[in-house]
Amino acid sequence: MLSGGSGSRLWPVSRSQMPKQLMPLLSNRSLLQETALRLAGTDGVAPPLVISNSDHRFMIAAQLQELGITPTLHVLEPVGRNTAAAVAVAAKLVSDLEADGILVLLPADHHIPDAEAFKRAVLAGVDHAKRGHIVTFGITPRSPETGYGYIKRGPALDDGAFAVAEFCEKPDSARAEAFLTKGGYDWNSGIFMARADVLTDEMETHCPEILAKCASAVAGSYRDLDFLRLDQPAFEACPSAPFDTAVMERTSKAVVIPLDIGWSDVGSWNSLWELGDKDPAGNVISGDVIAVDTEGTYIRGNGRLITTLGVKNLVIVDTGDAVLIAEKGRVQDIRSLVAKLQELGRSEHELHRRVHRPWGFYESIEAGDRYQVKHLMVKPGASLSLQMHHHRAEHWVVVRGTARVVLGNKEMLLSENESTYIPIGTPHRLENPGKVPLSIIEVQSGCYLGEDDIIRFDDVYGRVEEKRKS
Repeated sequence: MLSGGSGSRLWPVSRSQMPKQLMPLLSNRSLLQETALRLAGTDGVAPPLVISNSDHRFMIAAQLQELGITPTLHVLEPVGRNTAAAVAVAAKLVSDLEADGILVLLPADHHIPDAEAFKRAVLAGVDHAKRGHIVTFGITPRSPETGYGYIKRGPALDDGAFAVAEFCEKPDSARAEAFLTKGGYDWNSGIFMARADVLTDEMETHCPEILAKCASAVAGSYRDLDFLRLDQPAFEACPSAPFDTAVMERTSKAVVIPLDIGWSDVGSWNSLWELGDKDPAGNVISGDVIAVDTEGTYIRGNGRLITTLGVKNLVIVDTGDAVLIAEKGRVQDIRSLVAKLQELGRSEHELHRRVHRPWGFYESIEAGDRYQVKHLMVKPGASLSLQMHHHRAEHWVVVRGTARVVLGNKEMLLSENESTYIPIGTPHRLENPGKVPLSIIEVQSGCYLGEDDIIRFDDVYGRVEEKRKS
């Protein structure tokens, strides 16, 4: 299960620290959870091997725990190096355990309504994988889509599969129309299946440097709690390339199984509009919304009232700290907005107002010159790190639950409506010893309130060397 993307085209909901695969966009489960359940419980299918970046590890672990799923491994990439490197790591890890073990490579941010048909296709593809093929699952085109790559079918094989004649880059609209008119072309889903040894052999042939660097990163990996951290220098030295271009466009072992399963990569707000339940005017609406004389528009609220009058074919998304208003025809360009936020040094491309941590979350309420107010929620039995700040003091007020506070060489219990003050430079820790979530209002004051003003002395989650908010 590959969970390395940031989903920037779904900003402002998807952000680098809380990307689309971790969000419940189409159901009450996240896309990652839906992916994890897709083959769960199938005979002969092991629990998922997850590959993600380090920042998302605790959120992914918590979401899988909600489902009762314990990963076979959860591998942490120190930097992003695209899908070829992730596949090389997975293939190396599996081949060390079982050379002819079969991998199904699933992006964690896809939507597949007909999960049973997908499961049947995977089981049908097992024989092709056993025979040394790399199976890809093509999606029957529903429209002349220019945002996907295409696969041209070659000669028919057994079990509804075809040899792959050609991988085609994302076409312009005229070429996409021609593909549909001619037939025999499928959208490239980015879902693959193959034996581990076949993958390593093909990567040795077509992208040997990627395989070598990833093998070194696996050899130098080490355990960190429930995670496996790849060796950073070796992985950073790995070239960045998609698996499609590094291997699939070059291999002679590719076969495609065409599927009509309602698949979407949920790659833009248009995708969510297409997948959503529409009102008689063609609007997809969630949240507190009043839409008058509004047509063909996607509106997603986040608590406060949104009203529209006399508009059509827009995307309107409110996340509380940011509002996006865009023409539906321009949503593929949202990455340029995200790049502009980065250029301006703003944080809205990276963090939501609510920031999840392994112990719970913190949420910004108000900020001004030399002060900041936050709401902290600490899960039962959880604790923040033992830490101190050089530039800010903090006041904590308990509004729900019981807090155990370590302050210097003192320890105290605080109940609802009680408070304490943490001076600048004083080591401190917050714990929830109770059985209900602990809610704290934190008031920060000082000359610098950045999240990097933190020194950790001890942390139950092994984050002592990290520079983020505890």
